[in-house]
Amino acid sequence: MTLQPIPAFTDNYIWMVHDGQRALVVDPGDAGPVLEALDREGLELASILVTHHHADHVGGIAGLRTRLMGPVFGPVNERIPEPFQAVQAPSFIETLGLRLQVLAVPGHTAGHVAYFCKDVNGAPLLFCGDTLFSAGCGRLFEGSPAQMHHSLAQLALLPGATRVCCAHEYTLSNLRFAAAVEPDNPAIQDYTQRCTERRARGVPTLPSDIATERQVNPFLRCDVAAVREAAGRRGAQASDPIEVLRTLREWKNQF
Repeated sequence: MTLQPIPAFTDNYIWMVHDGQRALVVDPGDAGPVLEALDREGLELASILVTHHHADHVGGIAGLRTRLMGPVFGPVNERIPEPFQAVQAPSFIETLGLRLQVLAVPGHTAGHVAYFCKDVNGAPLLFCGDTLFSAGCGRLFEGSPAQMHHSLAQLALLPGATRVCCAHEYTLSNLRFAAAVEPDNPAIQDYTQRCTERRARGVPTLPSDIATERQVNPFLRCDVAAVREAAGRRGAQASDPIEVLRTLREWKNQF
């Protein structure tokens, strides 16, 4: 089973998993790069997974319909192009020999979902759309800080080896913010060096993993003293994790 990020637009990744014959893709905002990848690898398109309704995640679905051999799976409470098979947590879907758990992760949008599974070798894998980024999280367009905190806390409990397949190459930008929050965190410094080297070679920084995110992602560290103190200096009215996350997200929006 091969996991492959397909670059799209300026900084999107459309994730593809294939077994050498059939593929699934996640959040195809643009059909063109997916069709090129399918043709290059000689693959059939077995299914499409969608995490939320934004155009850069669903805009390519129509252009892939003629190649699609199975369903489009999408969150029940989001505006996904019809027809699609609505999914919601807690439930499981099966495609391409994988059993994927649907997780409710609202915050970025009201009905955002993520998909968690173990591949054929038992290695855990997460498709999280725009909820969790490496060293960051999505903007709160429709949800509340409390919802985003709950969503991120749920993802932080996944096994440390879980590969984090998020939808944007925001890592270095997020790490600059993380370093402003925790300038004395050596894990952020080390990860920044590694990611900088990868980008210099033209290689994606993704997938990350949950163990790394627990060390470097300020939005997963809202109960850490240094992060609470940084939020306090930016006007956080309390030290509870939800208020800390709210303050961090507003700070990041202007960073």
